[in-house]
Amino acid sequence: MSVQANQRVDYSALVNYIQQENARQVNQLLKELIPKLVEYLQVTLAATEETAKECVQQAFLNVYERIIDGKLKDPKSLLSYMMMTSRNEYFNQYKKNKRYVDNEHVVGSESDPASQIDRLIDQERKELLFDCIEELDEDSQMFILYFINHPDATTREASDYFDLTEANVRTKKYRITHQLHSLYKFKANGLDC
Repeated sequence: MSVQANQRVDYSALVNYIQQENARQVNQLLKELIPKLVEYLQVTLAATEETAKECVQQAFLNVYERIIDGKLKDPKSLLSYMMMTSRNEYFNQYKKNKRYVDNEHVVGSESDPASQIDRLIDQERKELLFDCIEELDEDSQMFILYFINHPDATTREASDYFDLTEANVRTKKYRITHQLHSLYKFKANGLDC
């Protein structure tokens, strides 16, 4: 399983194609998007291919309905929105099937009000972070998402995964996190990039 992003694709066009009922263009973009989302679930959540495909399919149906109803606010963030929706669908499947998951998003859905407020603030920060990640090129997105989803990953593990030298991994990680930090501060202050 290797993540390759040779060229950035603007998936916001998918929203237009769906609204225009252009099935050929929709299918063309989906052939590229769906495998990326399946791989995302497999890499980040260790989902089986079958489970990942089911979750991505259901997530797309949910997003499709939102697009048809005109409820998707920012078509440019479609990729990150689909990633989050697929991830949430994966956790919903676990919850629905009553499987044990040691994850704060699934376990312990009821909590005291202070924890709920903290979770809302954390969620807002995560959404802002993912908005910032969406503004990065696709290669940088996949690179930083690897570290977000594998916080204990060593430089050597990342070097093997991305087929880069350890020095290049450190440099790339520094540059991307610096860029993300700047974007985050800019957006957190209510400015638009």
